[in-house]
Amino acid sequence: MRRSDREMKDRSEILSVIEKCDVCRLGLCDAAIPYVVPMNFGYEYSSGKLVLFFHGAKEGKKLDMIQRNPAACFEMDCSHRLVEAEEAANYTMEYESVIGHGRISFCTEKSEKNKALTLLMKKYAKDRTFDFPDHVIESVTVFKLDVSDFTGKRLKKR
Repeated sequence: MRRSDREMKDRSEILSVIEKCDVCRLGLCDAAIPYVVPMNFGYEYSSGKLVLFFHGAKEGKKLDMIQRNPAACFEMDCSHRLVEAEEAANYTMEYESVIGHGRISFCTEKSEKNKALTLLMKKYAKDRTFDFPDHVIESVTVFKLDVSDFTGKRLKKR
């Protein structure tokens, strides 16, 4: 990382940023053309391993790309605040961000899909629990990104 003074090295700090972010940009590649799609997500961090979970339609460009090439990257950011200055060159932006990459696989077992959907809903509706009837689980594609590495970065001027 070029700006090591902004790097977050503590995993708990990085997980705190992941918890604050509400969109994960998933980067896929189809031949030589990159494709980035913003997605809602759930996550699990256990035994030093981060897994991001996503859901979507049963067909489409994103799924076609994943089937051809399961390698992916991701980016999420939050806590934005413009910091003004007298000179344009001294303007900056406060932020917190996490980036990483890994491999995508599809969740096909009912129990795994249920777990992923539960984690997704926990991210956005923290104080509620949900049941997912079979017809709901069968109506969506669920996939996960097994993250091989990730880093966090922040700039706070306050």
